[in-house]
Amino acid sequence: QVQLVESGGGLAQAGGSLRLSCAASGRTFSRLSMGWFRQAPGKDREFVAAISWSGGLIYYTDSVKGRFTISRDNAKNTVYLQMNSLKPVDTAVYYCAADTSVTGTHDPAKYDYWGQGTQVTVSS
Repeated sequence: QVQLVESGGGLAQAGGSLRLSCAASGRTFSRLSMGWFRQAPGKDREFVAAISWSGGLIYYTDSVKGRFTISRDNAKNTVYLQMNSLKPVDTAVYYCAADTSVTGTHDPAKYDYWGQGTQVTVSS
């Protein structure tokens, strides 16, 4: 079992920044690919970013490329999502997820473990 705890959400103005963190426990973190997903009210959960075991493979959905950066610190068992140039459309609950594949994936069905989510609200 893997436990994931997100933090760092909150309220930001458009153009501002937030950094989300996700602390993992219960399994060797360096053997987990990690992803961030988000879900806005009335919408399906969507992929945001993912990072492979080593951090050598990184994926982003097009709408966040150039604005968001995913990274990981295997010594701290933590994955981060740095969010810059925030827009109101980024408002959602953001979820951290863990996958045992080496490369990581954008497919939420492939993730085995999920955090409880953290709210991000961007005002215009």
